Amino acid sequence: MSYDYPLPNLQDYDVSPKTGFLPEELPLAELPEYFKPWEKIAKVIPALLLTHRVRSVIDKQVPLLSTANLKTEAEYRRAYTVLGFLAHAYIWGVSEPTNKLPESIAKPWIEVSDHLRLPPIGTYAGLCLWNYQPIFGDLHDLLENGHENISDPSEFLDNIQTITTYTGSLDESWFYLVSVYFEYIGAPCISLGLNAIQNARDNEPEKLIANLQKLAELIDKLGSNMESVGLEGGVYYGNESKPRVYAGGSNAQSSLIQTLDLILNVDHTATGESSPKANSAENPFMAEMRKYMPGKHADFLVHLGKVNVIRDYVTTHASSNPSLVLAYDASVAMLKSFRDKHIQIVTRYIIIQAQKSKSMGSSSTRTLRAGLAKAKASSTSKKTSESSELKGTGGTSLLPFLKQCRDETGNAAAGSWGKRILTYKAAPAPKPDEQEEQLETKPTFIGLAGQWRDDGADSTQGHW
Repeated sequence: MSYDYPLPNLQDYDVSPKTGFLPEELPLAELPEYFKPWEKIAKVIPALLLTHRVRSVIDKQVPLLSTANLKTEAEYRRAYTVLGFLAHAYIWGVSEPTNKLPESIAKPWIEVSDHLRLPPIGTYAGLCLWNYQPIFGDLHDLLENGHENISDPSEFLDNIQTITTYTGSLDESWFYLVSVYFEYIGAPCISLGLNAIQNARDNEPEKLIANLQKLAELIDKLGSNMESVGLEGGVYYGNESKPRVYAGGSNAQSSLIQTLDLILNVDHTATGESSPKANSAENPFMAEMRKYMPGKHADFLVHLGKVNVIRDYVTTHASSNPSLVLAYDASVAMLKSFRDKHIQIVTRYIIIQAQKSKSMGSSSTRTLRAGLAKAKASSTSKKTSESSELKGTGGTSLLPFLKQCRDETGNAAAGSWGKRILTYKAAPAPKPDEQEEQLETKPTFIGLAGQWRDDGADSTQGHW
């Protein structure tokens, strides 16, 4: 943390003051003609998954194509998204998953991933940031209207659609598009945060207060509208001799979330640990998630972590400027409130739905097939064997992780009142038998998307 290190230039990191971590140019809906074999299959993935034919079709119809024919960043991004969908459909889309990807998918996917400085896996960037397009007209019409004029999420969401999905369902599309909306509405927070840091450097408390108040209002708007998964042992990519293991897509891979934490100096520790010196970069999960962000976005977070002096400035001037402390704590409170609402959404649409799914059958082991995803709820005679936590596709225990992030957000409060209201006070640890009772109703979900049911009922995803 430095008062002298230069602030990051957004353009150097592919970050836009208008669209944030979304590219200002709309994602490509289709690659050039040379890559038609990829796009042709991507368009019919839902049908191929339903008929269990996706693996055989890819084996027969996808030749090894050269990534040298990709000319622009937009083409690389589209290739990354398409190959990700093809690869995961290939692995999970037949009754028995495979741990071997064909060279025709693996080789170009690795090359494209290396170019973008991303792992070859279904990431938040590939699923959300680069996987949408306008339905009517040009999405940039919304940019001209400005973020402040979008009071209803449907105004934005009703004019965008996903380009590629696994199921073709509205549920899956909505899951991705809500994240696109979140990134777009949250984009002004980035410039506001940098301006606030500059205010602290220039010793301009009144301007800092104003920017912190605006930041609190924007974060409030965000909240108002809105064991690792996969194959044990990893996947063999093409002709490689060693398997690769990666986490799946997770909203923890959103650079915007970590940006807000860094601006406000919210510290996170490894789950289940406590350390007053910890920060976001030192949290093993948070640091790992940066590896799943576009390379330049991860670089931006590293740079931001060197200049985030706001909390230091606020605490230094706390006694002489209580209004400054109040404005800072208001931003922290709004970020904590946002995480509260996120937990409510996850509980309603993932945790509760998962428990409903478990009660749908009485067999000792039920596997709910839905193309890409697998959901398995196992019961044994011993509680310790059947108790397993619901995990997000990033491989974290879902609710404990989200609740810890929420609680640690409140710990950043600078004023005595804010600390009293927002600081987390750990509850006594439950007894072993209580832990077992809490956990025994939670099934384990594996697979990139967590679970999809194709019976027309409500469906859920483990991507969060």
